[in-house]
Amino acid sequence: MNTVSSLRRLSYADLPYVIAIERRSFPTPWSLAMFVLELSKAGGVCLAATDASSGELVGYTICSRYDTVWHIMNISVDPDHRRTGVASAMLSHLLSELGDDAQYTLEVRISNAPAISLYESFGFRSAGLRHRYYQDNGEDAIIMWRTPATLSNDGDPLADVPGVERSKK
Repeated sequence: MNTVSSLRRLSYADLPYVIAIERRSFPTPWSLAMFVLELSKAGGVCLAATDASSGELVGYTICSRYDTVWHIMNISVDPDHRRTGVASAMLSHLLSELGDDAQYTLEVRISNAPAISLYESFGFRSAGLRHRYYQDNGEDAIIMWRTPATLSNDGDPLADVPGVERSKK
């Protein structure tokens, strides 16, 4: 069941609700200042998902562009609305807005199997680890990429991922 009635640009007025979801979702939540900074970036894409019945904000996505790569910085869904298609709807909207030719990257906790599965279903592939990335417990993060090569069934799925070393044959 998908409870999303609309996806729209995230606004400064949404930040109290974003902070509440952030605090319920993560052991080391982003600060208000971090969200303000991301919303102030002209080139970023920040989305809000609202509930179909109540109209309340139930999820958000923060994506920033660095040179030629889009970095998905934060995707979160209120715990009461998880596993209802909210994250999928936000990710699908983001990818369709920015296009299949774009390069995307993100980090995800190595223990977050549902998120990893979601990202893989959208063509993201693991391209390495960031050791002890998460400050709360020192957990590693998987670095994932979605590029034209990860979407192709031909050859090396990480062929166009920046910084991935290849063995020479």
